[in-house]
Amino acid sequence: MTIRIAQASDFANWLPLWKAYQVFYKTEIPDAVTEQTWNRFMDPNEPMHCAVAEQDGALVGMVHYIAHRSCWTQGDYLYLQDLFTQPSVRGQGFGRALIEHVYAFAESQGAARVWWLTHESNQQAMHLYDRIADKSGFIQYRKIIPAP
Repeated sequence: MTIRIAQASDFANWLPLWKAYQVFYKTEIPDAVTEQTWNRFMDPNEPMHCAVAEQDGALVGMVHYIAHRSCWTQGDYLYLQDLFTQPSVRGQGFGRALIEHVYAFAESQGAARVWWLTHESNQQAMHLYDRIADKSGFIQYRKIIPAP
């Protein structure tokens, strides 16, 4: 198992993971947004990051995380926005290793917190999350703003 920062040459192998993640959450993200997201990952001036899990030369997982300011701390927060592993490697530590990569990055950047959301139906993931993080007790509210 290797966890590493995604490289520009990973796009073709990252894309099927990204598409499978969308299927899991029953959503479809436009290609233009996907392209913009990937370009942001590759731009060192952007606060968006992507790491991948590799096994035997194949990408089997990915994590996306975004640094953002907080009014509550001096250090930034890191929002772990997307985490996905191929079903064939689940339960083998890849998800945990990807999260631990984000924890290590957060520590290296002086961040104050790593946080994320998951759907209440994602029981398998919650078994992992309950072991390596604390539930905040907060409930998410949101308002979708239509594109102009």
